[in-house]
Amino acid sequence: MHTPVTIIGAGLGGLTLARVLHVHGIPVTVYEADPSPSARTQGGMLDIHDYNGQLALKAAGLMDEFHAIVLEGRQAMRVLDRDGTVLLDKSDDGTGGRPEVQRGELRQILLDSLPAGAVRWGHKVTSARVLGEGRHEVTFADGTTVVTSLLVGADGAWSRVRPLLSSATPEYAGTSFVETYLFEADTRHPAAAKAVGGGSMMAPAPGKEIFAHRESGDTLHTYVALSKPQDWFAAIDFTDAAAAAARIAQEFDGWAPELTVLITDGDTAPALRPHYALPIEHRWDRVPGVTLLGDAAHLAAPNGEGANLAMLDGAELGKALAAHPDDIEAALTEYEQDMFPRSTEVATFEGAEVHRIDSDDNTAHGLINMMAGKEI
Repeated sequence: MHTPVTIIGAGLGGLTLARVLHVHGIPVTVYEADPSPSARTQGGMLDIHDYNGQLALKAAGLMDEFHAIVLEGRQAMRVLDRDGTVLLDKSDDGTGGRPEVQRGELRQILLDSLPAGAVRWGHKVTSARVLGEGRHEVTFADGTTVVTSLLVGADGAWSRVRPLLSSATPEYAGTSFVETYLFEADTRHPAAAKAVGGGSMMAPAPGKEIFAHRESGDTLHTYVALSKPQDWFAAIDFTDAAAAAARIAQEFDGWAPELTVLITDGDTAPALRPHYALPIEHRWDRVPGVTLLGDAAHLAAPNGEGANLAMLDGAELGKALAAHPDDIEAALTEYEQDMFPRSTEVATFEGAEVHRIDSDDNTAHGLINMMAGKEI
């Protein structure tokens, strides 16, 4: 295949696609809005699943590099009741299919696997338009443009490529995370460190939950989830870190102090992360020369699958293009026909509605029952 591929977005999905194309000798350029790889933090831990994310890394030829960054022991999982009672304590025996890595390290592996110059930093897309015959023109914030016969939108929730295919826009999903970090937790916050354990800890209740992860070293990264309208969060002054943390903690009044300290004693200001989603069965008709992957295609509220799906999208698209070097449209059709149901299935598994955060069944016992019936 000699048609160069233009990818918008250097997230995990776009970079996986770029790597798989490179493995197959297909020319590719990735355009990324960030000015450099280190321009912003890349988020926390990711569990990379053996049924999607790891398949993508195998297609990319990067399994050895992946194993080198796995954080041992982090598949351990605990479920606590709101009073701190440990109801499930599952150790990491090394046999699980969901090893944990730092997102930033995983992204760096992908970047390092690409030839110099494959990623063009500081290229923020402002618009994209159809030129006809499968060609598209992409315009960047600095006024420069690029014309391509194969355009892939891997540019996330607010994709500038998506409007070429679909009029759908993300809508608030009804929940938000408030993120906090505790550093040197074993010595400075021993009760919280003990509650979280060696991997992840979940303490759910109807309309709210506390989820914490032990990252590299003894850093605890906490996601406080609340089912609240955006106006509720807008009334909180997040520029006043102490006041914001106190207000969020009020929602967990009466909970065990080793849990609420994850909110009140954070070493970073609490950061609001609202969740947005596209319609679950988001689809589009085939448009010559362009497609989407990852959140640009099937944005969902956090469900543990987003990064894995984006990487698998990238790998499967790369493999389809390599398999149909003389027929781009056949490759894109094959990819989309598999991608649409794959992403829908993740959001509609049996019991998904019952165990939404705002469900009365969103309890520690309910979570344990769900895990007993669904491989975790």
